[in-house]
Amino acid sequence: MRCLFMALLLLSAQGYAADNTMLSIEQGEIRQPMPGRTVTVGYFTLYNASSQAASLINVSSPAFSRAELHQHSHKDGMMRMEQIDTIDVPANGSITLAPGGLHLMLFEPTTTLEPGQLVDVVLHFADEQQLALSLPVVAMPKR
Repeated sequence: MRCLFMALLLLSAQGYAADNTMLSIEQGEIRQPMPGRTVTVGYFTLYNASSQAASLINVSSPAFSRAELHQHSHKDGMMRMEQIDTIDVPANGSITLAPGGLHLMLFEPTTTLEPGQLVDVVLHFADEQQLALSLPVVAMPKR
């Protein structure tokens, strides 16, 4: 059982792809919420091997009451975070969701999240494609 868990964790950390899509991700993770907090973030690199651009328009997960697409931006000398409607992924290109930039905002976990746990997430695209993922929970980095 431990070997199966480790194999799944290794697979989840390396990459994912749906059988019927040219979309895949690598280095995905969901951060464990800080104690007393009900919001956390998700990061990954999204690859588009298609000759057409893809538009990520929504994200869902049974592990959270709500999930949104967000970005950090600088406005008037201040760093701001805002919800966005779309993340465009160029044809034969990629986009990275990372600290300080694009990211998933995940609200109100439905269960306690522990490092090593896999969380189901579905990415929804404008062309009605969906990419189902299992992202590992990682501990919040120490500052």
